[in-house]
Amino acid sequence: MEQKKKQDAELIQLVTFSIGEEEFGVDILKVQEIIRTMEITRVPKAPDFVEGVINLRGNVIPIIDLRKRFGLETRDHDKHTRIIVIEINNMIVGFVVDSVSEVLRIPANTVEPPPPVVAGLESEYISGVGKLEDRLLILLDLDRLLSGEEKDVLSQV
Repeated sequence: MEQKKKQDAELIQLVTFSIGEEEFGVDILKVQEIIRTMEITRVPKAPDFVEGVINLRGNVIPIIDLRKRFGLETRDHDKHTRIIVIEINNMIVGFVVDSVSEVLRIPANTVEPPPPVVAGLESEYISGVGKLEDRLLILLDLDRLLSGEEKDVLSQV
């Protein structure tokens, strides 16, 4: 019985952001920082979802447009657009999102396994769906967001 109470009380801390009408969340422990968009230098022969690279305090970081990654229509960056700098498998990558919402703590027991397709995304990128009072939050599995081959390409950018 005590084990169940502990599980109910376990909270997941997430950074939430929007892409179009959908709201996503990623584990806050993987997020290094959130920055405003800056000049992105294009890289020849990079995969189409790679916007290019930025120089962040002396580190060259590949930037991935999550709209393109998810096969959504691209849109111009605006004052709400942000780059979420994340560590994936010892590699620092920036993800362009439409806007960053908030840091949320949600009970682990409100997260359900993903259905086969959520918001038009394959469930391979999704670790679960968080049920909040009035909305659903799609939890991304950052380690699966890029294939091994794509990670190799990014490490050479």
